[in-house]
Amino acid sequence: MSSTPIIAPSILASDFSRLGEECRAVEAAGADWLHIDVMDGHFVPNITIGPDVVKALKPHVKIPFDVHLMIAPVDPYLEAFVAAGADLLSVHPESGPHLHRTVKRIRELGAKAGVVFNPSTDVSAIEWIIEDIDLMLVMSVNPGFGGQSFIAGQLRKVERLRQMIDASGCDIILEVDGGVTPDTAPQCIAAGATALVAGSAVFRGGPAKYADNIRALRGG
Repeated sequence: MSSTPIIAPSILASDFSRLGEECRAVEAAGADWLHIDVMDGHFVPNITIGPDVVKALKPHVKIPFDVHLMIAPVDPYLEAFVAAGADLLSVHPESGPHLHRTVKRIRELGAKAGVVFNPSTDVSAIEWIIEDIDLMLVMSVNPGFGGQSFIAGQLRKVERLRQMIDASGCDIILEVDGGVTPDTAPQCIAAGATALVAGSAVFRGGPAKYADNIRALRGG
């Protein structure tokens, strides 16, 4: 397990009027991935973007697209988002009837498959399908809006998932999203996270600050 976390800026906190420029700016500032939050106004109380926007952004950067689908039902949209450029595609256990079938389908389409844990989602959701998962994403806020405060109790979930990953022997990325700042990032890493999603902590201050903001999340 690397001590240097993957940093995935969430474009939810960027300036939507110049999205391509924002993506290029965080890549130039040292971001490892681009995190894209897709919300349907049904599964979560907000509406963001669809596959066409993902496709439009793809030529702007070379870093992987980490796409988090907060939509239900999710299965009808997997193909469209992979075709649009998703390198990692994460879904919620609650967004479809057959999680195993969903993650297998994501892999069949050529993307890495992630499973997302809402604050109340139990780790047992993946216990019997852990070998088919490439990424686990722990939400340290309730999904649907950016800028929320970190729920410290979710660190125990990160610790438990780290134990499960290590025991399985599988190479699975453990990601945390929600309220990640230079103060909470070290707690997430200490609990076992290997990737961090950050929105306002990266994008505050404008493009001139992005590199410093990313460095601060890495503890530098």
